[in-house]
Amino acid sequence: MAEHLELSQAVSRYVQDGDTVALEGFTHLIPFAAGHEIIRQGKRNLTVSRLTPDLIYDQLIGAGCVRKILFSWGGNPGVGSLYRFRDAVENGWPSPIKLEEHSHAGLTNRYVAGASGLPFTVMKGYLGTSLGQIAPHVRFLDCPFTGEPMAAVRALNPDVGILHAQRADRLGNVQVWGISGVFREVVMASRRVIITVEEVVEELERHPGDFVIPAMAVTAVCPAPFGARPSYVQDYYNRDNDWYRRWPGLSKDRDAFLSWVEGSVMGGSG
Repeated sequence: MAEHLELSQAVSRYVQDGDTVALEGFTHLIPFAAGHEIIRQGKRNLTVSRLTPDLIYDQLIGAGCVRKILFSWGGNPGVGSLYRFRDAVENGWPSPIKLEEHSHAGLTNRYVAGASGLPFTVMKGYLGTSLGQIAPHVRFLDCPFTGEPMAAVRALNPDVGILHAQRADRLGNVQVWGISGVFREVVMASRRVIITVEEVVEELERHPGDFVIPAMAVTAVCPAPFGARPSYVQDYYNRDNDWYRRWPGLSKDRDAFLSWVEGSVMGGSG
């Protein structure tokens, strides 16, 4: 049975300096509350992984938590750049970060290999691309059955997978519906799994299109109402588009960003 913990307890216990951490979520169910708790606790030298790093990774980078990022697309969706990300890459502020770039399919398949207990998996996506030629996590081989060229991508097993979901029951089974991205893969690939939820209920009632992550695959469940805001949670609240539009004004200038962190994150209202 998964532990039921306060988010601060789960992050303190299961996220350590130097860990590889995957905070996933695809357009919704983005674990902002967990990311802010990592900032509050001053975690450092993290390798962070995410198909689409957006505002939460901009915040983690600007707060000095990140030394390396594994990603396949980065930006403020529908708005523009991530200025803290850019400042770290271009100017080394607040500290330099290393980049490891993937395709969506490539990073997904790294999680798939990790979830399958395999050292790598194969795909066609990197064939003929310059990224496939230079990426350290990609090798090329011939299919032993057909001789067809294939790309092999190395497994990724995060130390911690962090997700947000609609609800969990008292045993720690977690229920998710809507766009789920790589939820299943990250849960099965990660050594430890923290899931924040909108609510904890006595019994999970089935919902169209849902799936359940069993308690045996979850390390800690943490109640965190509105834990994905300003992204959205299907059937709970909508995306705060105005907040995304405001983010460049809060993040482009270093002092403005630090002021926002101090007032909105360190103060606990982020």
